[in-house]
Amino acid sequence: MASESSRGSRASRSTASTQRRVLSCHHGEKAVLRVSGTKENPGRRFWVCVRYACGFFEWADQEQEEEDLEKARLRKKVSSLKSRLRACELRLKIAVFVGMVGWALVYSLWLQNSGGRPQHQWLL
Repeated sequence: MASESSRGSRASRSTASTQRRVLSCHHGEKAVLRVSGTKENPGRRFWVCVRYACGFFEWADQEQEEEDLEKARLRKKVSSLKSRLRACELRLKIAVFVGMVGWALVYSLWLQNSGGRPQHQWLL
């Protein structure tokens, strides 16, 4: 019976990272998160209805697995973004170097064509 009531009891999951999913049983009561103190499941988290006679029960392990998967996905994304950032920084450094070398070449060619001295008075 507990599995029947837990199937249809999932409400919505909030997109905010600070909020946990909210469960409600088949009669609409909000489920609460408890921690097991039994010898078989010490410290294991589970959801129950505030009315124990309702029979609603669900282990919170699945929620932890989903959070772990989300963390792994975000770590992979951060790693990918960092590598893209390093590639962009390298391209920028190369572009700045090529630009500076280009300007130096243009300036040296200009000085060669002008005989080593500025041709305009404003360049003195």
